[in-house]
Amino acid sequence: MLIIVNTCVDSQNQISLDILVQLKRIADSLERAYPPITAFSLQPDIIAFQWQYRAHRGVSHAVLLPVKHPGLIDFRQLKNVDRQAQLIRDNTQNFISGKPANNVLLTGSRGTGKSSLVKACLNEFHAQGLRLIEIDKENIGDLPEVIELISGQSGKFILFCDDLSFEEGEIGYKRLKTVLDGSISGQSANTLIYATSNRRHLIAEKASDNLSRVRGEDGALHPGEEVEEKISLSERFGLWISFYSFSPDEYINAVNQWLMTYGVPEEAFEQAHIHANRWATQRGSRSGRIASQFARDYCAKLNSQKQ
Repeated sequence: MLIIVNTCVDSQNQISLDILVQLKRIADSLERAYPPITAFSLQPDIIAFQWQYRAHRGVSHAVLLPVKHPGLIDFRQLKNVDRQAQLIRDNTQNFISGKPANNVLLTGSRGTGKSSLVKACLNEFHAQGLRLIEIDKENIGDLPEVIELISGQSGKFILFCDDLSFEEGEIGYKRLKTVLDGSISGQSANTLIYATSNRRHLIAEKASDNLSRVRGEDGALHPGEEVEEKISLSERFGLWISFYSFSPDEYINAVNQWLMTYGVPEEAFEQAHIHANRWATQRGSRSGRIASQFARDYCAKLNSQKQ
């Protein structure tokens, strides 16, 4: 009889052990799916951060990593985007001053200064308490967590999403829509979202989208539900700023600015323009980025010839 009792006890202990093992496995799975967020404390000398995941003991943790040497730029260095610069500058100034300000979507041709204008805002306003947090598209669904993390902090934060776009089937944009305009909790008063994209509506458009259009009672064609879904994301940004490819004269103007930045003497500009146009032709584009890349290369060659 004693043997039978001991057998029952051992069996119950084994069941309890199995349950504990299963519970630990579930807990580990939940921790991987919903990793803890490292506490954040603002440092006076750090003005830019990156939201990234870091592995610790086999589990990924979301952290705000300080950027010790952010790439800043002065508004005066940017050419051919005066109107766009004034729009984003005024909006950021309103934000810093506690006035109403909009989330911003910067769209248009590549290399025309979209990201540079955001960096210029940080350069101009960080002394007034502005901070920038860069979030990759892959982590865009974490926006609510980031906002919650910094909502109690002093200062103002721009959440920066560079080169943002969504392919067919991706669902991260739905959480972005909620943060922009659809959450019952609302967006924190100390945060704005600035995003850049080569796509005006952020989501890939297809030829088949035209088939979903419907004709109203007035005979006019109206977008179908799928198209409306795509348009509604970009419409949640209060301020749209569009960028366009540079004309030949605008491109040379940008080249001159970058040549001066890198210390090339003005008497060398005329000869540099010949090489700058060849550089743009080889790349099939004229933009501020192309101008900057050319100037760096040209300056390096001039320096090597002097040595």
